[in-house]
Amino acid sequence: MWIKTFATPTLQLTLRSVRSQTDPVSAVWPMVSLSSSRMFQFVQRHIHDHVMERIIRRTRLVTKDGRCNIEFGNIEYHNQFAYLGDFWTTVVEIRWRFVLLLFVASFTGSWFVFSLLWYWIAKSNGDLIGQNRTDSHVRCIDNVNGLTTAFLYSLETQTTIGYGGRALTGHCPGTVALIVVQSLIGVFVNCFMCGVILAKISLPKKRAKTVTFSNTAVICLKKGSLCLLIRVANLRKTLLIGSQIYGKLLRTTVTPEGETIILDQVGIDFAVDAGKDNLFFVCPLTLYHIIDKASPFYDMSADTLQQQDFELVVFLDGMAESTSSACQVRTSFIPQEVQWGYSFLPIISRTKTGKYHVDFSNFSRTVPVTTPHCVQCFQSDPDQTNHNNNQNNHHRKLGIDNPGFEVIDIQDTMDITEM
Repeated sequence: MWIKTFATPTLQLTLRSVRSQTDPVSAVWPMVSLSSSRMFQFVQRHIHDHVMERIIRRTRLVTKDGRCNIEFGNIEYHNQFAYLGDFWTTVVEIRWRFVLLLFVASFTGSWFVFSLLWYWIAKSNGDLIGQNRTDSHVRCIDNVNGLTTAFLYSLETQTTIGYGGRALTGHCPGTVALIVVQSLIGVFVNCFMCGVILAKISLPKKRAKTVTFSNTAVICLKKGSLCLLIRVANLRKTLLIGSQIYGKLLRTTVTPEGETIILDQVGIDFAVDAGKDNLFFVCPLTLYHIIDKASPFYDMSADTLQQQDFELVVFLDGMAESTSSACQVRTSFIPQEVQWGYSFLPIISRTKTGKYHVDFSNFSRTVPVTTPHCVQCFQSDPDQTNHNNNQNNHHRKLGIDNPGFEVIDIQDTMDITEM
């Protein structure tokens, strides 16, 4: 017991091996303990990643799918009635569960309210069961003897079913006026609810669901400059007309006067090789932001990037070609989602039949590339700058901007025409 307790790790391993030769159960026990420990570590790591993901989701202003994580508090009571003043927008923006509840409640409620009125008319005229009626009694409504039959008549009237079992006799003038009112209100309810459902289905933000951004942003060299790159793709073949791309960097700053600004917004200019406005958004594009002295990323480096506290929100505005409705796509990147020294894999190639092929499996995949440690290091190293300029000239001579494209050799021919 003394040796087992205070022996060195080597002696403990020897004793454990000797015991395993004599005891098969003891030989299996370390393996079971090892697998259980690995399982526990895996579950613990998974729970930690899940908790961190929820914390990051709560701390960011704009989620990855474009929703704004913000709430309003201490709103004055009379200002809340402004939502009722803009009733149409309020109904269109509420969740589908409440729209369906409003749909069922509006129709069922109108049927029941008018059934009470039909029941009151029938009761006033003595048409119900149990009332003293003579042989010469003339009904206002045929076959309406109680509240159930009055509800059925109200439903048949408003939905224009008309089974023929219940109908007006024309003896009571009030029934004519009531059926006119119910018919008009029924048409109004039908038009309003159909309009709400149609408007909610055709919301422009639904079109934004088919526009996706890369999961991460990268910082690498592009055209002789250190740039921040983001990839965006349109999953539909229909274009977004007049597309514009821009960004906002959100961070907490302190003014010279000592005022703390929680959401200080700094404009970020993004561009593609063909410009930044009216993009030809037919295939995935790689957006880049040049990190220069005017960029808020100028003072950051590969070591200090992860310690920064900012959120980069990227916007894409455009008009759907099929519906002519304007839409906006949003996403955000935090420092943990920006990779310094990486570049996106090419995803566009050309098939033998002449079609362009987009491989979305590499849409968010990145590879490490040679990248300066910081912008100041890159600008102060003339050899590195000359090397990148020569490399860009080499690519310009080849005429290749995207290595994902298939290169086709074309032989130059010269036609000589004699005059």
